[in-house]
Amino acid sequence: MTRWWPPVAMAAMLVLGLAVRHGPTPVDSWFQALGRELGPYRRMFLLFTDWRWLTPVLLVAIVVVLWRRQWWLAAAMAVSPPLAIAVARLCKHLFGREKGGALAYPSGHATFVVVVMGMVLIAAGFAAWAVVVAVTISVLGMFGQAITHHYFTDTVGAALLATSVVCVAYVLTRPTFDRCQPRCDVGHKRWLT
Repeated sequence: MTRWWPPVAMAAMLVLGLAVRHGPTPVDSWFQALGRELGPYRRMFLLFTDWRWLTPVLLVAIVVVLWRRQWWLAAAMAVSPPLAIAVARLCKHLFGREKGGALAYPSGHATFVVVVMGMVLIAAGFAAWAVVVAVTISVLGMFGQAITHHYFTDTVGAALLATSVVCVAYVLTRPTFDRCQPRCDVGHKRWLT
């Protein structure tokens, strides 16, 4: 799945961008109305896309993989978020979709949270707890952007872009993962003698 997802996700992101470039969809309008109903409480969801806490989380994950001597993964983790943001900015100019006078599709904030959570997920070895945490934080961050600064479809495009970047990082660094525990007696020979 990780090999075919990046081209499929990027194609879907491009198709969605072309489809929504001229204005909000009914789903977008529903999320915006929900945001108005929530009033000032909607801003609480923006915490999940705030770079001031996401960046330290990413740095801690990079330190962990450096401690485990996974040099290529650490490099991929350092490069992937800025690369994804650069692609998102390029796409914003390509599609030209605006909200409130600013370019909106795909959401850079949603791209950042999904990429960072994806990198943390890889660093955690896809542990069940990490999947739950990464998905929850990503969805709450996307929701926060969808009811405030962006349209819902902007966040969907961001998730497609970000997950494709995460998959490419994983595919490129997967051969460097140690699939066996250090000093592990795979054949259990010392127990047989």
